[in-house]
Amino acid sequence: MKFVAYERAKQGTGASRRLRITGKTPGIVYGGDTQPQLIEIDHNALWHALKKEAFHASVLEMELGGTVSKVLLRDVQYHPYKQLVQHVDFQRVDARTRMTVKVPLHFKGEEESEAVKLHHNLVNHVMTEVQISILPADLPEFIEVDLSGLANAGTVKVSDLKLPKGAKVILHGKPNPVVASAVAPVVEEEAPAAAAPAAEPAKGKKKK
Repeated sequence: MKFVAYERAKQGTGASRRLRITGKTPGIVYGGDTQPQLIEIDHNALWHALKKEAFHASVLEMELGGTVSKVLLRDVQYHPYKQLVQHVDFQRVDARTRMTVKVPLHFKGEEESEAVKLHHNLVNHVMTEVQISILPADLPEFIEVDLSGLANAGTVKVSDLKLPKGAKVILHGKPNPVVASAVAPVVEEEAPAAAAPAAEPAKGKKKK
């Protein structure tokens, strides 16, 4: 994906506030061999771009001052209650340097699995993204998780994922976390019907 940014001369809270009033979002680009650079982006264009998954999880082409460079979205700050992007951070990408990035998981095939078709399991997507170390050229927009082979009460773990070329999963000390799991539905047992109260014997009429 490609977007256009412009150089930003002024920084500070007041300058950023004035920039937002004019429909622009302040940002910064850092990394590489150059100093961090202040930028501004058209807010409406940025707002629509942020709704696309690829903008968050792929190498982007940033056009700045007539030069196109490769960057990665690193941070977005939203207004607490307004539909407003307050600030955005990008990192320059070096084609020869591995980077660490979170990639979304896309699940498929659970309806065809034994767990769902035969045993009516409920499938929990325990993880929605995975952090990997990878070269920029090999970075995927997402990693597909095939659940068609999920067995009754079975699990899919990180070691079961088909990773792109050269990718290494960063587990942060967890040995092999679960990505998705099948859980048998809870069957509520019917409470036994309460016994009907015994009828009281009819009382005889009193003699006059």
